[in-house]
Amino acid sequence: MAVNLKGRSFLTLMDFTPEEIRYMLDLAHDLKSKKRAGIHNKVLDGKNIVLLFEKTSTRTRCAFEVAAMDEGAGVTFLDSGSSQMGKKESMEDTAKVLGRFYDGIEYRGFDQEVVEGLAKYAGVPVWNGLTDVDHPTQILADLMTIEEHCAKPLNRVKVVFSGDIRNNMSYAWMYGCAKMGMHYVAYGPDELMAELDQDVIAKVQEVAKTTGAVIEVSSDPKSLEGADVIYADVWASMGEEAEIPERVRLLTPFKVTEELMASTGNPDCLFMHCLPSFHDFETKMAKSQMELGFDIREVTDEVFRSKNSVVFDEAENRMHTIKAVIVATIA
Repeated sequence: MAVNLKGRSFLTLMDFTPEEIRYMLDLAHDLKSKKRAGIHNKVLDGKNIVLLFEKTSTRTRCAFEVAAMDEGAGVTFLDSGSSQMGKKESMEDTAKVLGRFYDGIEYRGFDQEVVEGLAKYAGVPVWNGLTDVDHPTQILADLMTIEEHCAKPLNRVKVVFSGDIRNNMSYAWMYGCAKMGMHYVAYGPDELMAELDQDVIAKVQEVAKTTGAVIEVSSDPKSLEGADVIYADVWASMGEEAEIPERVRLLTPFKVTEELMASTGNPDCLFMHCLPSFHDFETKMAKSQMELGFDIREVTDEVFRSKNSVVFDEAENRMHTIKAVIVATIA
C-alpha cells in the first residue's frame, strides 16, 4: 500500500501505523545517503518553516534548520522571548497567523496540549520537537541508528531504558516499541512504578496486541539479559536542583556502568542516549553537584566513550530523520 503523509502533523508516533513509520525510516536512510553523496534535490524549494522553542535545544534546533535548508526551505526561529504566544496572543491566534506565513511549524516546549492545539488551528503540518510527555523525532532517529548498528530487524530488538522510567523519553520509547513490534523494558526503581501514567501503559499494551511488541516495567536486574540496547537519559535538568538528592538516591543503582552493560550477556549491546549527558564532570552542573556530594552521572565515562556507544550517530540521525518528516509532510 502506498504511503502518503503530505499535510499530516507529526505529534506522536502513536498517530502513525508501523507501515508509515517504516516509510519515514526508509526515507531518512535514503536522504542520509544522498547527503553524504552531495545530492540535494531541493524538494522544499519555495517552502518556509518556523521553529517555536519554549525550551532550549542544541540538536533539535540545528537538526531542523540544517534539514530544511539542505532541501531549499527557509527557516525562522522564535524562542519564548521572540514570540507573543501565550503572553499577548493566544496559542490559537498564533497558530492561525503562523499558518498563513509558513508551510510547517515545529514546537518544542512543555505541554503536549500546546503542540496539539497548534496542529488543530494552524492549517499546516505541525511537528513535535519535544514535550513533557513525548519526543517522537528522537525515537525516529534512535530507530534509524539501531538499524545501522544491529543486524536484527526491529521486531527482534530488545531495548532497556535504565533510570527515571516516568520521563518523556521512556514514554516515547514505549510508543515506538509498541508500534514497531519491539521488546521494551522500563528498568527503574520500584518507587517510581506507581507514578507511571497508566493511560500510556494501557494504550501501548493495546497496540502491542496487534504488533507482537512486549512492553515491560521492572526493577529486576535479570530484565537486562539479552538486551540489544541500553538507553539512558539525564536524571535532572537545570532548574531541578532541589530534586537532585532524592533522584541520586533512587537512580544510582540504575546508572549505566560497564558492569550493567556486561549483565546483558550481549557483548554487542549498544549504549544509546538522547543527549545532553552527564557522563563526566566537565559541565558546571555535574561539577557543582559533585562538590555538594552528589554524583548525577547517569552513565560512566567509560561506557559513554566505549566502542558500544553510538550516541553521536544518534545525534547526527536527528537531522536525517527530521528531514524525512519535513519532506514527507510538506514537500
